[in-house]
Amino acid sequence: MDASLEKIADPTLAEMGKNLKEAVKMLEDSQRRTEEENGKKISGDIPGPLQGSGQDMVSILQVVQNLMHGDEDEEPQSARIQNIGEQGHIALLGHSLGAYISTLDKEKLRKLMTRILSDTTLWLCRIFRYENGCAYFHEEEREGLAKICRLAIHSRYEDFVVDGFNVLYNKKPVIYLSAAARPGLGQYLCNQLGLPFPCLCRVPCNTMFGSQHQMDVAFLEKLIKDDIERGKLPLLLVANAGTAAVGHTDKIGRLKELCEQYGIWLHVEGVNLATLVLGYVSSSVLAATKCDSMTLTPGPWLGLPAVPAVTLYKHDDPALTLVAGLTSNKPADKLRALPLWLSLQYLGLDGIVERIKHACQLSQRLQESLKKVNHIKILVEDELSSPVVVFRFFQELPGSDPVLKGIPVPNMAPSAVSRERHSCDALNRWLGEQLKQLVPASGLTVMDLEVEGVCIRFSPLMTAAVLGTRGEDVDQLVACIQSKLPVLTCTLQLREEFKQEVTAAAGLLHVDDPNWPGIGVVRYEHANDDKSSLKLDPEGEKIHAGLLKKLNELESDLTFKMGPEYKSMKSCIYIGMASDDVDISELVETIAVTAREIEENSRLLENMTEVVRKGIQEAQVQLQKANEERLLEEGVLRQIPVVGSVLNWFSPVQASQKGRTFNLTAGSLESTEHTYVYKVQGTGVTPPQTPSGTRTKQRLPGQKPFKRSLRGSDALSETSSVSHIEDLEKMEHLTSGPEQDVLETSSPEPHPGAPTLQDTEQTGALQNGAQRPEDDRPQVEELESLR
Repeated sequence: MDASLEKIADPTLAEMGKNLKEAVKMLEDSQRRTEEENGKKISGDIPGPLQGSGQDMVSILQVVQNLMHGDEDEEPQSARIQNIGEQGHIALLGHSLGAYISTLDKEKLRKLMTRILSDTTLWLCRIFRYENGCAYFHEEEREGLAKICRLAIHSRYEDFVVDGFNVLYNKKPVIYLSAAARPGLGQYLCNQLGLPFPCLCRVPCNTMFGSQHQMDVAFLEKLIKDDIERGKLPLLLVANAGTAAVGHTDKIGRLKELCEQYGIWLHVEGVNLATLVLGYVSSSVLAATKCDSMTLTPGPWLGLPAVPAVTLYKHDDPALTLVAGLTSNKPADKLRALPLWLSLQYLGLDGIVERIKHACQLSQRLQESLKKVNHIKILVEDELSSPVVVFRFFQELPGSDPVLKGIPVPNMAPSAVSRERHSCDALNRWLGEQLKQLVPASGLTVMDLEVEGVCIRFSPLMTAAVLGTRGEDVDQLVACIQSKLPVLTCTLQLREEFKQEVTAAAGLLHVDDPNWPGIGVVRYEHANDDKSSLKLDPEGEKIHAGLLKKLNELESDLTFKMGPEYKSMKSCIYIGMASDDVDISELVETIAVTAREIEENSRLLENMTEVVRKGIQEAQVQLQKANEERLLEEGVLRQIPVVGSVLNWFSPVQASQKGRTFNLTAGSLESTEHTYVYKVQGTGVTPPQTPSGTRTKQRLPGQKPFKRSLRGSDALSETSSVSHIEDLEKMEHLTSGPEQDVLETSSPEPHPGAPTLQDTEQTGALQNGAQRPEDDRPQVEELESLR
C-alpha cells in the first residue's frame, strides 16, 4: 500500500492515507499490548488542564488508546473494538477526505460533490433494483423516515407552508405503524414532526391466518375507512421487509395496492431488503421495489464502519424535497456519501453480492442443522429464503404444548400454563447467554416476544460481516446447543419434584421465581421468622449465608447462590442447573438439616453470653457465702492481724481450698475440690453428639453428593471392581464390628485352668495351616463371584 500511495500526485492525499494507516496500526498495536498487559493499570485517562506547548500525534493517539481500552481490566466482559479490515480503512479514509475536500474552492467542491452523489445514488438504485430513485444519506437510521414524513405532509397539505399546523388541526394526519415495528419508532416520529400521539395508528398483526408477525391487511383497510369517516387524512404507512424481532416480511404487494387506492405514502424498511442484490428474491421482498421509499443500512450488511444509512425515494418536485430536508446545499451534508462511495468502489458488485449471499447461507445452514435437534422450535417465515433464524428451547407437555401453539388447553389451568411459560422463558434466557459466551462470533440476540416468549435470534445479515462469522462458527453453535439440551431437560423435569419435596419438608418454604433458570428457590423459616412480613430479616440472612457456605463446601455439581439481588425481601437459596440425575430428596433433606444445625449453633452462641454472665454471678454469690461460713468457723480473733497470726501458729486451721469452675459445655457450676485433691481437672458432663448435616447414604468412590446411585451390573466397572470389593468388605466389617464387641463384653472371664488367648491363637494358626490347601479354593471362588 505504501508503494501505491507514492503514485498519487497530490502529496496531501498521499500523506493523509499514510497517516491514517499509521494511526490505525498504532491503535491496533496498542490494543494488543493492552490485552497482553491486562494487569497493568492505565492512569493516563485522568482529565487535566490543556497543555500550553501542545503534543505530538503519537501522544494524542496514546491518549485515545487509553480512553478506548483503559477500563478493560475492570470490565473484562466489555465489548472489544471491531477488527476492521482494509475495506474498513477505506471507509475511515472517507471521513478524513471529507474534511480535506471541504477546503477546496467552491467550483471544484461543487463538481466533486455532484459526482459523488450521482455515482452513489446510481449504484445503490441499480444494486437494490430501485429504478429512477433519489438518495438521502443520514447518520441516524430513523432520520430518513422522519424526512419522508415531512415530504408526505408537504405533498398532501398544499397550504402547509402558509398556514402551518392550522391545516393539520382541521384534518389530522394519520401514520400507520405495524405492531411488530421496532420499539420507539412512533414516538420518535411524533417528536421530530411535532405531532401528537393520537396521529399514530397501531395496526395489529395476524391472529388466525398467516404469520403472527405480519400486518393484518384486512384490519388495516378497516382502520383507514374509519379514519376517513372521522375526517382524518391517512398520510403514511410503514411496512416491514424483515421485522426487527423475527425478520418476517409484510405482504407488501397487497399493501401497495391499498396505498394506491387511498393515496397513502408507502415506506418500507427491514433487514430483508439486503436480499434484493441476490439473483433469487422472494416475491414479498421484491414488491418493495415498487414502494414510494425505503431505508437501507449498508454499514452492518457489508461490515463497513461509520457508513451512513440511505433512504431511497421517488419524487418529482425538487422544491418540496428541499423544504422537507431531503436535499441540502451544505457541503458537509453532501459529503456524507463519501465513505460509502469509496467503500462501494473497493468492494465492487461481486464483493457486495458475495457478502450478502454468505450471510444468507449461514442462516440456511443453521436452520437445516436445528431441524435435526430435538426440543428446539424454529420460528421462520420462509424456510427457503429466510435470512433470520429465531429458535427457542421447549419441552413437550402431556397432550400438547399451549406455550408454543398459543391455543389454550381446556384441562390445563391458566396458572399452570403461566408457570410453564415462565419456566421455559428463564431456561431460554439462560441458554442464550451461554451460547453468546461460548460462540461470540455468532452474534446471537436474546429477545422476549409477546406470543412465543423468550427466543434466540441469529441474524447474520446484521452481524456476520462485522464479526467475521463463518460456517465453522455455525457448526460450533449447533454443537453447543446439543451439549446444553440435557441440562435444560433435566432441570425442567426436576423442578416439580423439587417443589413437592420442599413443600413436604418441615421448616422449608418454596419460593416461585419465574426468572431463575435453575431447579428452584428455597427459603429456611427459622423460629423467629415473621411469615407475614417480606422485609429484610438479619437473622435469616445470617442463617442463609452459613447455609450457602456449607452447601458450596460439599463440592457437588450443583451451583448455589443466595438472593435476591435486591435487598428488600428475605434471603433465599437459589439452586442452579442440574447436569445429571439429582437425588432431590437427599438435596432437600441436606438443606433442611444443615440450616437447622446452623440455627441451633447460632442460637447457642447468642445465649452463651447470658449463660456465662449468670454463671459468674452465681459463682460470686456462692464464694461470698463460703467466705462467710469460713469466718464463722474460724472466729473473729483470727481475723485480727497480729492476734490471728499467733492463734494460727499455736492452733492451725485445717481448711480446704474451695473454688468454683464453670463448665461451658454443660452450662453449670462445679466445685474445684476434685481439681485440688486429685490434681486433675474434672471432665464434667459429656455433651451429646451433634447430628450430621448430611444424609447418611452409602456412596461409591468418586461419587459426588446429591447423585442417584446406579443399580445393576453397570454400576461396577472392570477397572474399579477391586476397589469396590474392598469397600464392600470394609462396610461388612463395620456392620459386624458392634456385634463382635457385644459378644466380647458379654463373654465370662476365662477359668484359671483354661487356655489363654495366646495359646488359642497359636492353635488356630496351626489348624489354619493344616487346612489351608482345602480353604484356598472356596476363597478364590468367592472372590471371583464378587468380581
